[in-house]
Amino acid sequence: MVADCSMTSQVIDAPLTPRQSCPMSNRPFHPTASTGNPAGNHLRRHRQQAGLSQLELALRANVSQRHLSCVETGRAKPSPGTLHALLSALDVPLEECNEVFLAAGYAPRYTASPLNAPAMAMVHEAIAHILQANNPAPAIVLDSMWYITAANTSAGLLLQMAGVQPRDDAPLNLLETLLCPEGLGDQLINADEIRATAWHRASREAAGNPELAQLLQDLPCPAALAIAPSPSPVVLTRLRSAHGELKFLSTFTTFGMPLDVTVASLRIEHLIPADTHTWHTMTLAYEQVTTTP
Repeated sequence: MVADCSMTSQVIDAPLTPRQSCPMSNRPFHPTASTGNPAGNHLRRHRQQAGLSQLELALRANVSQRHLSCVETGRAKPSPGTLHALLSALDVPLEECNEVFLAAGYAPRYTASPLNAPAMAMVHEAIAHILQANNPAPAIVLDSMWYITAANTSAGLLLQMAGVQPRDDAPLNLLETLLCPEGLGDQLINADEIRATAWHRASREAAGNPELAQLLQDLPCPAALAIAPSPSPVVLTRLRSAHGELKFLSTFTTFGMPLDVTVASLRIEHLIPADTHTWHTMTLAYEQVTTTP
């Protein structure tokens, strides 16, 4: 599980509710731009964070390297289509895409709907279906700040097995419960690996999310940050419990081609039982709570 020292007591197979308060590049064709080129500076920063040269990005976005260089140095103004192609090739979050469009003199391209907006109804239904369908495997929904906005029944059962006590006055933040003492991280057999993986991922996301960057500054830094993130799309999570060691493969689902900032920021973490003992334990626990009168 990649993840407050607290959690709301209600675990649901249900729609989302609003969260409570709670680099290296090739040499460019032209000299480096000044601060009077905000859109180009944004693009250069994102390209360098992605570890791409101008040529590599140009090939991915189907634009010429010379034009990309001129855009980065402010010698050319990119069209909305060119901006979209470059930002898509860099996989820039939609909220940051809006910032680049504004910096280039264009209107924001993407909306940001509240979680309780009528337009989000279809998203709620899809998420509720996915959560329910994953039982008895745990599944949770995370927002851009790593707060758990929804979870299925099995996720609540897993936290109970790990001895993590929920709280009624604050939502659960996955980063906090992994990194803070007496949280879920203390129950992980491979805590160093999971904490480092979560920290590396959150650090990349924090580059364009000042609120998340502040949260990371307030959290204890993992002792084993030197552990390189696994290139695998799944992570093995090993958890101590009253039922013995439980093993899960952790992977994420995101919404394909979202046009809304809120939708793009949501992701579902699936904890898939990785052995027979874990499957049996989760299945038995789920059947007990769903069949009890």
